Amino acid sequence: MNPIKKFIEYQIFHRINNFFYPEYYRQKYDYLLPHVLFFYYLIPQKILRINGKVPWPVHFTSEIRGYQNIKKGIMCDPGDNPNIYIQANNGIIIGHNVGFGAGTSLISANHNHNDHSIHDQCPPITIGNNVFVGTNSVILPGVKIGDNVVIGAGSIVAKDIPSNSIAVGNPCKVIKQKEPYIEDFTKTVFNRKLPEGINLKF
Repeated sequence: MNPIKKFIEYQIFHRINNFFYPEYYRQKYDYLLPHVLFFYYLIPQKILRINGKVPWPVHFTSEIRGYQNIKKGIMCDPGDNPNIYIQANNGIIIGHNVGFGAGTSLISANHNHNDHSIHDQCPPITIGNNVFVGTNSVILPGVKIGDNVVIGAGSIVAKDIPSNSIAVGNPCKVIKQKEPYIEDFTKTVFNRKLPEGINLKF
């Protein structure tokens, strides 16, 4: 990248993105170029106000309800792929380095069977570190997914999935154990200073 383009990317677009997305933590040089984030996410979200209050990037075709009930780690921006639906009425807790494929849904609360105007209470959805949820999967209320898990595309996750697993299907079931996650983030340059207390060997 020539010096002028680098200056525009990292002294202009990068700074604007960080200002508007206080909960965005990603690799500074090895992820989306800042101008892509600006034009494809920030403008629809912060100017057109599509998911405008969410403090991390959300694709304009996705919908986040109850964003204030979502607690997430770094390298995790729920809703950043197309056509994701997240309803966090009962809360959603997501670890570090978690990805959601296009078309994924996270439903933290069901409508009451006898009164559809209210939602049933249940524990939050909990997802560990180093997890990937494949496209068009659905995660249902109260589910706990451990660390180092892959959920196969099109799965319906209605029960807990243990750590170090690959799970697929409807209903989603573990089909085999997963090898340890090997990506090393200890030397990564991030787009901003990380929150206190984060150990990058998660």
